[in-house]
Amino acid sequence: MKTKLSLSWLRSTQPRKQRKYIANAPLHKRRKMMAVHLSADLRKKHTKRSFPARMGDRVKILRGQFKGTIGEIEKLDLTKYRLHIKGAEHKKSEGRTSFYPIHPSNVVAISLKLDDKLRKAALERKGSQKKEGKK
Repeated sequence: MKTKLSLSWLRSTQPRKQRKYIANAPLHKRRKMMAVHLSADLRKKHTKRSFPARMGDRVKILRGQFKGTIGEIEKLDLTKYRLHIKGAEHKKSEGRTSFYPIHPSNVVAISLKLDDKLRKAALERKGSQKKEGKK
């Protein structure tokens, strides 16, 4: 089985090929795949279902031992496809705390950090395309 990412690959229904694609994806592709679902309010406001996660976004954890925790994204681990969220920390045996890695599919964005003009424009651009298509 080839381990190199095929640029012509579109999709597959086979889970093994999905896993292979994710495992071999380059970092610039992984960035897009690290998208989080938007809350109902944000979904209505931006007419978008999901958006790539970024440090500083406030999210709510939906699954796991930290279910219900609301916090800011402190770090995105692109190599392992995990988010580190403030408030979702576990205590090590030596006493210090470390972030508990959480998959982006298990969180929902409550508020987005829109300091960046390009990110703001991307949200508006995507929303406007959907509105134009419905007319």
